[in-house]
Amino acid sequence: MTRKHSSLRGRTLINLFFENSTRTRTSFRAWPAKRLGGDVINMSVGTSSIKKGETLIDTAMTLNAMHPDVLVVRHADSGAVHLLAEKVNCSVINAGDGTHEHPTQALLDALTIRRRLGRGLEGLTVAICGDIAHSRVARSNIHLMAIMGARVRAVAPPTLIPAGLERMGVEIHHDMERGLADVDIIMMLRLQTERMKGSFVPSIREYYRLYGLDYEKLKVAKPDALIMHPGPMNRGVEIASEVADDIDRSLIREQVEMGVAVRMACLDALVSAQVAPVGKEPVIHIRDERADDPHNLQKCPLARPGKRSRRARRGVGRGWTGGRGGSTGLHRRGPGGC
Repeated sequence: MTRKHSSLRGRTLINLFFENSTRTRTSFRAWPAKRLGGDVINMSVGTSSIKKGETLIDTAMTLNAMHPDVLVVRHADSGAVHLLAEKVNCSVINAGDGTHEHPTQALLDALTIRRRLGRGLEGLTVAICGDIAHSRVARSNIHLMAIMGARVRAVAPPTLIPAGLERMGVEIHHDMERGLADVDIIMMLRLQTERMKGSFVPSIREYYRLYGLDYEKLKVAKPDALIMHPGPMNRGVEIASEVADDIDRSLIREQVEMGVAVRMACLDALVSAQVAPVGKEPVIHIRDERADDPHNLQKCPLARPGKRSRRARRGVGRGWTGGRGGSTGLHRRGPGGC
């Protein structure tokens, strides 16, 4: 039985999703209310004044007048969440903005890897394969994996590699056999057809033949290489069903589980930072309760002293902290804010 906490008691969380979502919306929607004691308001964009022509800034000012404590935003335009964060007085979490960033997805991916391997990401080789040009998940993971010491490869056809990607320290490959050679982690991405303007691949059948992950392509990776996918999956397009459902190598379901833990931790951290004394940085302790190794105890900034999460397991380092914009996606306000 999961222990309930009261860190969000008396706090109001508003979910503002301009795009469809299952995993992210659910992990911010129900669990904070049930496990952290918060009051959650879910705004439906389809029935809001946005459909009447209200601008994003006007929406932000309206929500700010309601004095929420945390605003979780997903938007189709890159940079929209950062713009909104500059107009409100509460904490803002980026739940995905256009093709820019998806910070909490990168956090849960890193935590999933640490939990399965029982170690940090230093020295690992991670291959991110698929539609990288339109993927906010890819960008956030490239930032975080580099911070945590992993070596990142991008594997995709030339049409799906964004310009200047090599400047982020990424190895670029256009062939799956070379790109997957001796990798530790394979992260597959779907074709984001809703963001594509024009044709980027000859056909779905041809794309799967060349870039779809199956056991034949998996042979060149390390024998214990793990498979990840942020979801939703398109089976038979970027990944074969038997590979996605491999209970020994697939981490896809664990990613969903870790998503709940990471997003609860983010909410707890931001709310705790709002009430922290000026000049004093609060700390949250997140540990793997199944392990006896005292080094599993991690210190994560911006959260309550002594707070321990049964679900979050181990922390994922300091890569997610920072200022208001950029790749962090976590915007703080109040006396403890930055």
